[in-house]
Amino acid sequence: MTEKGHASLKEPYLPQVDHSPRKSAWRRFRQIESREWWLWAFAVAVTLILTAGIISLTIFQRETAAYSAYWSDLNDWARGLAALVLLFDVYTMYQQLQLQRIRRQLAHRNQLFELITENAADMIAVVDNNGQRLYNSPAYEKVLGYSEEELKSTSSLDQIHPDDQQKVLNAAEQARGTGRGQRLEYRMRHKDQSWRTLESTASVIRNTKGEAEGLVIVNRDITERKRAEELLAHNALHDGLTDLPNRALFTDRVQRASLRARRSSGSQFAVLFIDVDGFKVFNDSLGHSIGDELLIQIGSRLAASFRQTDTISRASLNDSPTSDDTLARLGGDEFTVLLEEIREPSDAIRVAQRIQEKWAAPFFINGQEIVITTSIGIALGTSTSADAEGLLRDAEIAMYRAKRAGKSRFEVFDPAMHSNAVRRLRLETDLRKAVELGEFTAHYQPIVSLQTGKITGFEALTRWQRPEGIVMPGEFISVADETGLIIPMNRLLMRQSCEHLRSWHSQFPTKPLLTMSVNITPKQFALPELASEIGLMLEQTGLDPACLQLEIMETIVMGDPDNAARVLSQLKALGVRLGIDDFGTGYSSLSRLQHFRVDTLKIDRAFISKMDTDAESHEIVRLIIMLAHNLGLKVVAEGTETEEQVNQLKQLGCEMAQGYFFSKPIATDSIVKLLSSFQSAMKAVASGA
Repeated sequence: MTEKGHASLKEPYLPQVDHSPRKSAWRRFRQIESREWWLWAFAVAVTLILTAGIISLTIFQRETAAYSAYWSDLNDWARGLAALVLLFDVYTMYQQLQLQRIRRQLAHRNQLFELITENAADMIAVVDNNGQRLYNSPAYEKVLGYSEEELKSTSSLDQIHPDDQQKVLNAAEQARGTGRGQRLEYRMRHKDQSWRTLESTASVIRNTKGEAEGLVIVNRDITERKRAEELLAHNALHDGLTDLPNRALFTDRVQRASLRARRSSGSQFAVLFIDVDGFKVFNDSLGHSIGDELLIQIGSRLAASFRQTDTISRASLNDSPTSDDTLARLGGDEFTVLLEEIREPSDAIRVAQRIQEKWAAPFFINGQEIVITTSIGIALGTSTSADAEGLLRDAEIAMYRAKRAGKSRFEVFDPAMHSNAVRRLRLETDLRKAVELGEFTAHYQPIVSLQTGKITGFEALTRWQRPEGIVMPGEFISVADETGLIIPMNRLLMRQSCEHLRSWHSQFPTKPLLTMSVNITPKQFALPELASEIGLMLEQTGLDPACLQLEIMETIVMGDPDNAARVLSQLKALGVRLGIDDFGTGYSSLSRLQHFRVDTLKIDRAFISKMDTDAESHEIVRLIIMLAHNLGLKVVAEGTETEEQVNQLKQLGCEMAQGYFFSKPIATDSIVKLLSSFQSAMKAVASGA
């Protein structure tokens, strides 16, 4: 909120702000001041009367000395009056001292008020009911650049953004009428002509009758805070590398296009799904920095591929794709384009052709010439189309068909492509039968101590044992998870693994006891009865809870921290150990792990597999291990495949590892043989010693 005009504060004026200590002090000062004038007038009048009486009595006594007794009484009366005058004089002096004390207090408060306002970072102003400035703190010049003289000569309404002027006037009027000012945000022009965002509050100044005489306004510059908020909001909906809209924003725009198409009969739009052919080769051979720069240039060239007549939205100041919410990067080397209000499918095809023609020209990065091609999938949207996710899925299916057809081409989604969906349905049916028939069995991958080389435990993994052979998890886990079949599958896996581990404890006693790690899927983690189910299973199998480690994916834990903390506390109360699986692929927030009662952290194989060839991956692994140890967590490296990886993990202080370097996942009978041979080897070493 702001004000008009300017005038300096002069004594004895001091603004009285509602609910301020200065208000009661000022009222008391007025009361005592009026009492002072009355006392002085009364004392002077009485003094004059008594003085005149004493003089007249003295003269009269000289003329009538014969009446001595009578005049003696009059003298006593005169002395009494003189004593009364003295009493009034003393009382008046006391009141004068009180006034002086009050004046000193007010002067001190006034100095304090001036000290605060002169040094406050916030802009403080006092205005009358006409909006004229009575006072402006020096912060106005510091924040907005205007001197006192400039503030005097200008109207503050001229400095307020035109769109905010009426809002400011309404807020000021409301504050005067209700006695309470509302928090208000508005824009004000800086002396350098830039706009600053201010947050304002107002308090009412009242006179002794309780009437509003003006406002005290406190303005705070929140420009940087607003920019930070806008940046956070922008980053939440945009890709951090290319600054293009991300999947969330693009999906929203596709959904809106679908709604407009439904309202307008015959309206069509199209979604293009663009993927760079062989991008992984460029990224791995040239390095991630070159790959990132290539993606940035791809985004820029993609935006430039559209004419102004296309329905791709353009930036107001330039053709930068950063403000184009119909062009997006979904992640990796995948880009999408939304074409609205196309007349016929051939319009989308021509756009796809133009994109591929534009990309035929090489990219130049750090002196290197890079030539790439793209595969494009096209999904057409109409008033009867599926939702945004469905259209994206159709466009992606068409893109993969273009890749399979030889790359560097485009394909329009054909309903016949739903044959894949039919195969998926068949797989789902087979999965349901497999659950009923008990075709799922457990395989185990050893977890090895890097310090001792001993097997410390196993990770339980599901395998589908069909009559024609074993089906690997990659072929059915995603479908099982989507359909919810993963829940009965994992229940069976946990029971089998606990029973097997209990048996191995009896056959192969070790110190400490062998442990078993079992993954908890997102759908399992969402079950309210999860902790009670696991507790009952532990009781029935007789397994020591400390030997069971439940591994929860990082994305589950970080996605809903409050719920995750509650569930993890319930599980921890059972006495089991907890671990974070696939760390580094999700939110990667080690600092938040301290709020969860976890014991171990498993580094995702994506980092381990490249740590011996990629310095960046090695550094990521080092930082994760260091920070995990700072939080008191043990670390398991997943996917170790080479001796060099193992040696580097040892040097970094990683406690445990699993992977093909030690053993692939094997069946139960093979685990028994492995433990038997390991026990024999230990006995041989002990006897030799």
